[in-house]
Amino acid sequence: MNIGHCLKHPLFQPVMMLWNLFSKITMALLPLADLIMRLYVAHVFLNSGLSKVADWSATLDLFQNEYHVPLLNPVVAAYVAATGELGLSILLALGLGTRFAAAGLFILNITAVVSYYSTLVAVPGALTDHLQWGIMLFLLVTSGGSPLRSEYWLWRWLSKKQLV
Repeated sequence: MNIGHCLKHPLFQPVMMLWNLFSKITMALLPLADLIMRLYVAHVFLNSGLSKVADWSATLDLFQNEYHVPLLNPVVAAYVAATGELGLSILLALGLGTRFAAAGLFILNITAVVSYYSTLVAVPGALTDHLQWGIMLFLLVTSGGSPLRSEYWLWRWLSKKQLV
């Protein structure tokens, strides 16, 4: 007797019906989960970018004395970080170039952890925050098009224009 035969047994039918209903509901919620993830991570990085530009002299001081970004001049690193956090988080929130924006923020997140690791380890929860943001960004890089992303509708509109 195989598993397929057991699942077709009348006793399992209510369980299978509930499982199918549960699966349909959770699949229908995927676009909402995608939107919540995008907005949450975008909010975090947008706030970080805004704090950098709000006090640029303090930002430059941090990049010159505390953050040790590998391979980049501290001033260049500060500009790249602020520009990336602001621009990419806006794209992510809008759902435009989601994979590109999420990949860029993923790289910024890893760079922040590498550059500021000694301080992050000393602050409870800071490393965990970066890990969670990294996981969410990785999911956004690897996930498909959601109807709650602007790019989804843009590509549909462009494909219809090409067919005409």
